[in-house]
Amino acid sequence: MSTLVTVDWLVLAPALAPVLGVVLVLVGDAVSPARRGGRWALPVAAVVLVAGAVLALRGSLLDPATPLRTLCLPAPDGACLWTAGPRTSTLQAGVLLAAAAALAVHHDARPRLRDTTVTATLLLAATTGGVAVAAARDLGTWLVALELATVPAVALVVLRGTRAAAHGGLSLLVTSLASFALLVLGAGLWLTATGDAAFSPESVAAAWADPERRAVLVLAVTALVSGVGFKLSLVPFHAWTPQAYATTDLGTTLFLAAASKLSAAAALLVVVEALVGSAGSVVVVLLGLPAAASLLLGTVVALRQDDAVRLLAWSTIAQAGWVVVPLTALSSDGLRASAGYVLTYAAATAVAFGVLARTGARSLAATRGLLRRDPLAGGALALALLVLAGLPPGVVGLVVKVLAVAAPVAEGVWPVAAAAVVAVVLGIAVYLRWVAVLVARPGEGDEPAHEGSRARSTTVVVVLGTAVLLVTSALPHALLGGLG
Repeated sequence: MSTLVTVDWLVLAPALAPVLGVVLVLVGDAVSPARRGGRWALPVAAVVLVAGAVLALRGSLLDPATPLRTLCLPAPDGACLWTAGPRTSTLQAGVLLAAAAALAVHHDARPRLRDTTVTATLLLAATTGGVAVAAARDLGTWLVALELATVPAVALVVLRGTRAAAHGGLSLLVTSLASFALLVLGAGLWLTATGDAAFSPESVAAAWADPERRAVLVLAVTALVSGVGFKLSLVPFHAWTPQAYATTDLGTTLFLAAASKLSAAAALLVVVEALVGSAGSVVVVLLGLPAAASLLLGTVVALRQDDAVRLLAWSTIAQAGWVVVPLTALSSDGLRASAGYVLTYAAATAVAFGVLARTGARSLAATRGLLRRDPLAGGALALALLVLAGLPPGVVGLVVKVLAVAAPVAEGVWPVAAAAVVAVVLGIAVYLRWVAVLVARPGEGDEPAHEGSRARSTTVVVVLGTAVLLVTSALPHALLGGLG
């Protein structure tokens, strides 16, 4: 009988790809230190991430009943600490591609970067954590990977070197420390309640059946949801988001808004997946209250924003609520709907920030008439906003919203569904207000500093992101079919 943990390197490849990128970037910088700040670090990192995404997509084509597994313990336990089914693999690919998009935006802004090698290394390290947390099925790996996805992002925010960036980074650091404390507490309570260091549905079911252990498990879920809520920008753990987004460069903002949110959502899905079939109404309330609060507060405050980045920051808070809404159903359909929603949101948000980076616009007024002056940028931004609003031709946004509401409705969680319906109406006002600015006739002084001719990598991000939104709007099953 084998006494060794089995390791399948190909299954681990999506997480190992950014690690390889870190090695290549650091070795290259050590060999040619004179080329610090040169052109090679960011493209090499981006290529490695795209390769990792291709490897991750291999798992999205598998039968959900036969996921990719590795780091399996010997019999009789036989538990596997790394499990990547279609949903997990697709989320891993999303994290890797979102990080590659952020690197592309950084590449066009490299004359303003303090150090491209440091930027690439930090982003690759955070991506490693984001990919790993999606597949982690034991408390230790899940906790360490989630923090690895967060701490380098704090450094990325302050790397800009301005006073405002330092304030944004400090806000993110404080919330990150609070989040980590809650996560450690939650992990300890989870282990106490279940007697298992893994996210095992069987252990959860046994703990839930015992009234005394159930109380401890509820406390564990409360702490874990709160800890992940900081990273997902759920209300009331959202305060850092507008500050951090508005004070850092757009490449880092894109990473925080897309890749980091995919990582946080994937971490939350791991926890909720273990609760499906066992947990009751208490957990529904723990998920439903922050979801409803995020939907309503994020959307209402976004209505008042004239700064484009802050509007998207508050939109992120509202969209975090949408990610959690289907999870209140505590069902497999809810897990699938949540994964589909966060992937759609990440693609649309990456396009929106890509357009802002390409045009140099930071306010809504600076995008007035953009659809007339720059049809590529204006059309891509309009489509991204319509996807976020759930309006045609952004059909995929409508589909994922319907699925997100259908999951709690099917389980009778009507208050959360009602809050989602109200948020839909308010959200239409938020995004159509910006679309109206895009199609308006440009006035004198409205045109932003246009950087399109110099932003070739960012233009590729905008074009590919728009293509993804168009394809998934025409064929929603192309996205949802790969989520199990």
